[in-house]
Amino acid sequence: MAFSRPKKKSHTEDELYEYAVGALARRMRTVAELKRMMRARVEDAESEYGQTLVELVIRRLKDHGYLNDSQYAAAYSSLRRDNQRYGRMRVITDLKAKGVHAEVIEKAVDAAFDGVNEEKQAREYLRRKRLEKPKDQKQAARIFRQLVRAGFGTKTILTILKKWDVDEETLEALESES
Repeated sequence: MAFSRPKKKSHTEDELYEYAVGALARRMRTVAELKRMMRARVEDAESEYGQTLVELVIRRLKDHGYLNDSQYAAAYSSLRRDNQRYGRMRVITDLKAKGVHAEVIEKAVDAAFDGVNEEKQAREYLRRKRLEKPKDQKQAARIFRQLVRAGFGTKTILTILKKWDVDEETLEALESES
C-alpha cells in the first residue's frame, strides 16, 4: 500500500514549530533536511510567506539549541568512524548529501579523524565485514572497490593488499582503475 503525501495546508508558525520539534525528537537532522521536510507541509512553500515561515521556525529551533549543524556533523562523524568503521571520504560524502556546509564538514571530520590510523581503521572495517585475504584477482578487486566505497584512500588500500601478497600486476590494474 502506498502512503500519500501529507496534505499541504496553511500552518501557523507554532504548528510548524511543533512538527519540527517532533521530527527532531525522532532523530537528529540537519538544517537542510528539516527545511525540506517543512516545505513539504507548507501550502505555498515557494512564496515569500512560506519561505519566511520556514526560516522563522529554523531560527527559533537554533535559538533554543535544538538545531545545530556543527554538533550534528561532529556526532555523525564520530558515530560513522566508531560504529561503521567508515573512512574519512565516506563521511564527507554522506554529510555533503545531507546538506551540511563544507566548512562545517571539514572541521567536524578533521576533529573526528584526528590521530586515527587509516590503515588500522580499514583493517577493522574488513574484519567487521568478515572479508579475508583474497585468493585471486577477482576477490582482490572486490575488496578494493568495497574499501573505496567505505571511504578509504587508494594508498591505504594498496598498502593492505600488498601486505596480503597480492601480485603487482593486479595492484597496478586496481590503481589505474581508481
